[in-house]
Amino acid sequence: MADLYKLLTKNKPTKCNVCNGKMSYISNGKYKCSVCGYEILDDFGKVKEFLEEYGPTSAAIISRATGVHSDVIELLLKNGKVEIPEGSDYYIKCEKCGCNIRYGRYCPSCVRGITGKMKSVFNEEIGEKPKNEIKSNMIGKMHFLNRR
Repeated sequence: MADLYKLLTKNKPTKCNVCNGKMSYISNGKYKCSVCGYEILDDFGKVKEFLEEYGPTSAAIISRATGVHSDVIELLLKNGKVEIPEGSDYYIKCEKCGCNIRYGRYCPSCVRGITGKMKSVFNEEIGEKPKNEIKSNMIGKMHFLNRR
């Protein structure tokens, strides 16, 4: 997981290439120098800008045109930052069942199955939020639940 994080953060600018000033994140992968105003894109910004200008295309073409490694593009897909359009010849695979998905790591069916299993594991540990927090003589006193 640390390698994936390094891959995604490797090209995030911190210092300005023009004046060595501090770069501040604006949005959508764009950074701006607080001293001279120079703007630069990180890997996500490059991919986003390319897709906005040229429309949907393959990861190989995006990688060649932007210089963003194809592994980073795959991570952007898995993190839901970009998606494969409907009707594409290529999709990524669900990590659990292997079916085609447009973005993310798991298909909706597998997510439902995974979260359903998690609920059963935590069934006894799941607490209940108070419905109303009216002060009473029970404050700070432990008592048995009235569940039947």
